[in-house]
Amino acid sequence: MDETSDEPPTSAVLLDNCHFSQVVFNNVEKSYIPGGDITCYYTLTQNIVPRGKDWVGIFRVGWKTTREYYTFMWAPLPTDVCSDGAVQQQIQFKAYYLPKNDEYYQFCYVDQDGAVRGASVPFQFRAKTEDDILVVSTQEEVEEIELENKNLRKENEELKASCASLQKQNISLQEELNKTQELQNSLESLRSNTEKLELELHSLKKENKHLKDLYDCREAELHQLKEQIQNVTSDKECLETRLKTALDQMDQLQSQVLNYEKEVENLSHMDHDKTEQLESLKEENRQLHMAVTQQQQNHDLMKELEEQKRLYQILQAKKNEADEENQKLREENDGLLRHLSQATEVSSFSVASQAHAPIPAPKVGGLLFGNPYRVAEANLEAGAADASIRKCPMCDDVFPEDIETSQFEAHVQSHLLECPLCSETFEKSNKQVFDDHMFCHGLE
Repeated sequence: MDETSDEPPTSAVLLDNCHFSQVVFNNVEKSYIPGGDITCYYTLTQNIVPRGKDWVGIFRVGWKTTREYYTFMWAPLPTDVCSDGAVQQQIQFKAYYLPKNDEYYQFCYVDQDGAVRGASVPFQFRAKTEDDILVVSTQEEVEEIELENKNLRKENEELKASCASLQKQNISLQEELNKTQELQNSLESLRSNTEKLELELHSLKKENKHLKDLYDCREAELHQLKEQIQNVTSDKECLETRLKTALDQMDQLQSQVLNYEKEVENLSHMDHDKTEQLESLKEENRQLHMAVTQQQQNHDLMKELEEQKRLYQILQAKKNEADEENQKLREENDGLLRHLSQATEVSSFSVASQAHAPIPAPKVGGLLFGNPYRVAEANLEAGAADASIRKCPMCDDVFPEDIETSQFEAHVQSHLLECPLCSETFEKSNKQVFDDHMFCHGLE
C-alpha cells in the first residue's frame, strides 16, 4: 500500500490520548476524483517538534488505533527546523495507493512514537455527478439562496467562534493533560523508586539476617578460640618447662661438643703429622722407583752398548778386509797404468819413423792394433766391481752397486726395532731388550 518497504511506527493508543490540534490540515476537499494523485496540505504548529519517522496516513473514518491506516507517506522534515512559528508542508499521494471505494476517509499526522498529532475533516473518493451542479432559475430562488448563505455564514461564524473556544479549551485541556502526564510520570518514577527502595530494604533485611547469622557464627568461633587459647596457654607452660630442661641438656651437650672439638683438633694435628710422614715416604718411594728404573735403563743401555760394540767390531773387521782388497786393487791398477803408458810411448816412436802421412786417431777406449793388456783391464774391472758391492751389516746379504740407497736402507731397517718414544733402535734378534726398554718408559 505504501511505496516503501518500511512499516510506519504505530501504537494501540486510543483517540482520547491523541492531540489533534498540533497539526492542522488545510484546503481539504469534500471529495477527490478517483484515479488521480492528491496533494495533502498541512501546517505544523509550534507545539510539535517534527522528527524523521513522522508520517501522514489516510484512515477510514471510524478508526480506533493508528494501526488501521489504509496508506501512508513519510512526512518530510521542514527546511527551517529552528523556526518558532507555524510551518506549511505538503505531501502528494499517488493514485495507485489510494482507496477505490466511496467511503469517508481523513488525513492523520502520526509521530514516530505512534501518537496522532492532527486529523483532517472527512472526505470521499468519488466522481462528480449532476446533483452537485446548482441550477438557478428564478430571482426568488436566488434570494432564498442568498438568505440561506447569510444564515450559513452566521452559523459558520458561530461555528468558528465555538471552534476557537473549543481550540482554547483543547489547548488548556492539553496543558492540563501534559501536567497530568507529568504528574503521572513523576508518580511512575516515585513508584519505581519505591519499588527500588523496597527491593533495597528487602536486600538489607536479608543482609541483616545474614550478618546476624554471621555474628552468631563469630561468637561461636570466638568461644572456641578462647578455649583454644586456654589450651595453648597450658601447652605453652608445659613447653616452657620442657624447653628449660632441653636448654640444660643443650648446655651439657655444648660442653661435650667443646671437649669433642678439642679431641678432634688434637686428632687433626696428629693426622697432619701422619700426612707429612706419608708424603715423605711417598717421595722416598718415588726416588727409589726412579733409581730402580734408572738402574734398569743403565743395564739395558749396557747391553745395547755391548751389542753395538760387537756390531762395530764386526763392521770394523769387514771394513779392514774391504780396505785391504781396495789397496791390492789400487796397486794392480797402478801397475797396469804404468804398462799402458810404456806401450803408448813405444807405439808413438815406431810411427814417427815411418812416412809423415797423417794417421787417424785411435778410438777412445782402444788401440789401432788391439790392446795387449785387455786381460789386465778385465781383471781391474772385476776388482772394481768387487769393491763396489754393498753388503748388509746384519745378515751379510750382498747387493749390487746399482741398487738404490732407499732400498738398501729399507732392508737394513727391517732388521731393527725403533722405540716410538725416544727413537732408539734395537735388533730384532734382541727383542727382549726392546721389551725391557719399553717397560722402563711405562714406569716413568
